[in-house]
Amino acid sequence: MISLSAHLPPASADFGATALTRTAREMQGSLILGIAAEVRALAASGLPVCNLTVGDFDPRQFPVPLELRDATVGAMDGFQTNYPPSEGIPELRKAVCAWYKRELGIEFSPDWVVVASGARPVMYATYRLFLEPGDTLLFAVPSWNNGYYGQLTGAKAVAIVTRAEDDFFPTVEQLAPHLPTARLFTLNSPLNPTGTVIPPERLEALARAIVAENTRRIGTGEKPLMWMWDQVYWRLTFGGAAHAHPAALVPEVTPYLVTVDAISKAFAATGLRVGWAVLPPVLAERMKAFIGHVGAWAPKPEQVGTAALLDDDAAMARFGATFREALAERLGILDAGLTRLGIQHLVPQGAIYLSVCFDGLLGRPGMDGTAMTTNEDIRRFLLHRAGVAVVPFQAFDLAGESGWFRMSVGAVSPAQLHDALLRLGTALG
Repeated sequence: MISLSAHLPPASADFGATALTRTAREMQGSLILGIAAEVRALAASGLPVCNLTVGDFDPRQFPVPLELRDATVGAMDGFQTNYPPSEGIPELRKAVCAWYKRELGIEFSPDWVVVASGARPVMYATYRLFLEPGDTLLFAVPSWNNGYYGQLTGAKAVAIVTRAEDDFFPTVEQLAPHLPTARLFTLNSPLNPTGTVIPPERLEALARAIVAENTRRIGTGEKPLMWMWDQVYWRLTFGGAAHAHPAALVPEVTPYLVTVDAISKAFAATGLRVGWAVLPPVLAERMKAFIGHVGAWAPKPEQVGTAALLDDDAAMARFGATFREALAERLGILDAGLTRLGIQHLVPQGAIYLSVCFDGLLGRPGMDGTAMTTNEDIRRFLLHRAGVAVVPFQAFDLAGESGWFRMSVGAVSPAQLHDALLRLGTALG
């Protein structure tokens, strides 16, 4: 028996520096996943923990639609387990087109659609398609993964710090000084991490600003400013919040728009890994090549199952009604409980998240008895004293000790939330 470990050189910074590229050395791991590991260890020790960190679903509480499951299993039973086309199977690309025409009022052909193993590959492909090292990436914070992808592409990141009173969305006035130099602008709604939805009139204003900037660039010969519109949570809106698509509001933005979507959040199917991008065909051809080179295809049985589901309006309506009701119940429990405790938060509008501000804990004694001065101090206090696991907005590129955190309800029951709020009240004294 040969021990490979015995043949490794001593661990050292010098060895790592010689083996890795600068991008790899600078690459940061997910803060959320690091917190999740701590939560799992604490729960394993026997402490009751309400895990509000993960942007995922507990399948025992939120199973995928039966029609999606049955069609996927049927495709496997029918031996549809070979490579799919790199752009996705024709049935699914047609189903996406038909679904968006019915639900969003926008019409395009299947050659606009590129399917991948979830939304992440087409998001990363968008960065790779439009950003050279040193190009300006424009995004608002808090937001998900822009900082990581910007670093991986060598882009110059320009992060617009948003405000709670604007539901953490950027305004045209905030973006305007940066539009002339930006190459890619990204926006997500309903927004991860805040659970807010951008109003259609504000979305329209942003779209018109993008069109105006690109009209100027046509005259100068500059490369266009592209816009990645991430709408993976668009089926999950609550109360009076309404989702809109930029191209339905301002069709002229179409040449510059990349829409990213997936079944992961809309149908609680995070592990089935089916997502897609919608973009003009000349650009879709390049994205198809990128997805093909990295092998980020969605598995063929899942593509067959997704196509069957998207073509079944009745099945989607049945699932959506009960799914949204269950999520709204959980978000409502948090909303009511935090209100009773006098804790600042935003009323849930969409996605599976609620934004809560614990800045009132700053200055109070923390885990070691000294005054809490950082979000990390607050996070550890909430976890160890109340058994409430949350994610600070620093995980979404919002710097500073603001006291703002994300709560996610996809993996918890109503009973767990009620118990957590009782513990929280006790911990807060």
